[in-house]
Amino acid sequence: MTPLETSAANDDVYTVGDYLLDRLAELGVSEIFGVPGDYNLEFLDHIVAHPTIRWVGSANELNAGYAADGYGRLRGMSAVVTTFGVGELSATNAIAGSFAEHVPVVHIVGGPSKDAQGARRALHHSLGDGDFEHFFRISREITCAQANLMPATACREIDRVLSEVREQKRPGYLLLSTDVARFPTEPPGAPLPPYTGGTSPRALSYFTEAATELIADHQLTVLADLLVHRLQVIKELEELLAADVVPHATLMWGKSLLDESSPNFLGIYAGAASADRVRAAIEQAPVLLTAGVVFTDMVSGFFSQRIDPSRTIDVGQYQSSVADQVFAPLEMAAALEAVTAILRQRGICSPPVATPPAEAAPPTPSRDDPLTQQMLWDRLCVALTPGNVVLADQGTSFYGMADHRLPKGVTFIGQPLWGSIGYTLPAAVGAAVAHPDRRTVLLIGDGAAQLTVQELGTFSREGVSPVIVVVNNDGYTVERAIHGESAPYNDIVSWSWVDVPNALGVRDHLAFRAHTYGELDDAFTAAAKHKDRMVLVEAMLPRLEIPHLLGELVKPLSQDGSVRR
Repeated sequence: MTPLETSAANDDVYTVGDYLLDRLAELGVSEIFGVPGDYNLEFLDHIVAHPTIRWVGSANELNAGYAADGYGRLRGMSAVVTTFGVGELSATNAIAGSFAEHVPVVHIVGGPSKDAQGARRALHHSLGDGDFEHFFRISREITCAQANLMPATACREIDRVLSEVREQKRPGYLLLSTDVARFPTEPPGAPLPPYTGGTSPRALSYFTEAATELIADHQLTVLADLLVHRLQVIKELEELLAADVVPHATLMWGKSLLDESSPNFLGIYAGAASADRVRAAIEQAPVLLTAGVVFTDMVSGFFSQRIDPSRTIDVGQYQSSVADQVFAPLEMAAALEAVTAILRQRGICSPPVATPPAEAAPPTPSRDDPLTQQMLWDRLCVALTPGNVVLADQGTSFYGMADHRLPKGVTFIGQPLWGSIGYTLPAAVGAAVAHPDRRTVLLIGDGAAQLTVQELGTFSREGVSPVIVVVNNDGYTVERAIHGESAPYNDIVSWSWVDVPNALGVRDHLAFRAHTYGELDDAFTAAAKHKDRMVLVEAMLPRLEIPHLLGELVKPLSQDGSVRR
């Protein structure tokens, strides 16, 4: 459908609901996630009738929000529909995570009619006090734009909210009352106006001058993070890296942002938890450019980074700095392009990145060796192929994979800032729906999976075939490593994971339980052979074993869970 083509439900009356759907389609949304409720049912009819948008129902609203997040990370825009009150509050955790991690999700809430709201009736799903904006006010804290749609201004407000979501890469909120959704209106007369940018030529000129002076004839080193991806300036960063020999690293938050097979890729920087070579290259760089970097506790080794501001060019979303000088308004793409031009114009070729001596490959474990964390993540990386989308839940899965180099073309998704365990299972549904041509690989702990496992059957219904690795280490292992190694609150009920898919409606699948390296190897070999079937691998790991990187990260934590100073 072209941006100006329109749709309407079966009654052929073009409505505000149709207008909203056509705008979402214009922005690249072809699936909408959600859960039906009586305040959104008529609007769902319009989704079902739309020529290019498809309804993807979820088991609950939290999972729908997580699925929309996973979809939005890959497609650049997504939408979730819930009902008023009970439905939208269930999705709030997911929307807050999308806000924290800069994911553009449009949260559409079906609400009571304006007449009912005006009469201040004690309606179901409300607090019974006649105030129907309690939850709208909550939404202001976790979305970048909100609108309680009214008939006269609905289309204009839809355009405003969607434009803000598109620009800021954060969620937006639309309260769509039943009577507003069905209100007749006209189709869009033109596409949403493109964002015209916010870079001041004066700020760009001064930034270029200061960056040129700081870089001079020094080798430039780059540390990049997820905002480069969210703001869709990967191409500009890649051109900068190609302008000279530029050693570069990412934080765990930005893993897979850059080609990790490049000889100039240093690895993952995590402050004091980094490999010595990576830490030295970043912290001792003559000039360091940080692009889209946000240092959070869990990706910086609890703020143990040692970055000298006087030798740093920091490129942010709307402003950049060179040493102690700040230049704004200056958008990330413009700043990166300016540095690329500096490197090209100076005509100096930096020396190649020093390649450390190749470490001897660890011996292949015996087939009968009991499975360990290191065996699992090493063997998984061998199994990955270009195009895979890997989602690793916050815990041993995320940190087990974080310091492994991924093949070129693999996309890695985690949630290290918001860190809501269970996020990745429904997010993997969203990722698989967003790109059904790319095989999804889900890595999740047994405790996390119990939170959102209801969505397992959705993979089968949607016709996608992920590889799912459930790390069964008998409870909340990260929490055990921090505090309460044998405490009952870190225990969970033991499930037989290989039996779960059948109970949740997955029929055509393979399931393996791996206690040994040989059993794991057999499972991954079968997964590679059967690309058209879901493959679930229950990896049985020691209760207290954690990946090396995670061990380094939790060292600063005391027994009471606070950070040692």
